[in-house]
Amino acid sequence: MLPPADAFLPEVQFQTSRSSGPGGQNVNKVESRVELRWRLAESALLSDEQKQMLLQKLASRLTAEGELLVVAQEDRSQLRNKETALLKFHQLLLKALHKPKARKATKPSKGAVRQRLESKKKHGEKKANRRNKEE
Repeated sequence: MLPPADAFLPEVQFQTSRSSGPGGQNVNKVESRVELRWRLAESALLSDEQKQMLLQKLASRLTAEGELLVVAQEDRSQLRNKETALLKFHQLLLKALHKPKARKATKPSKGAVRQRLESKKKHGEKKANRRNKEE
């Protein structure tokens, strides 16, 4: 079970920079783009099993130092971008830690098998009736 997004706040660092998103003249003055950085290996909130799973599934998203980087610059407000980055981060972890349900192998029912075979037989007879009959 994954802790709520707020629980990760002590473990994440936020870094701000100028955004390329909306904001007009404000874009050149205010640092509204937010980068969330989280060190996977140093997390105290996750078990070793969860860390291994995240290492495998998020390998392409980790930096060389083993940090997960999430960027948000959709909004004009730095605070809303921080909230967006934290939400994206939490959803990313949830998705990576999700274990798909194992598929149970099943057999087709006897009725379905019979129906398929009858259909094949009818199709074969239809084709046989098309052939030239030399009498």
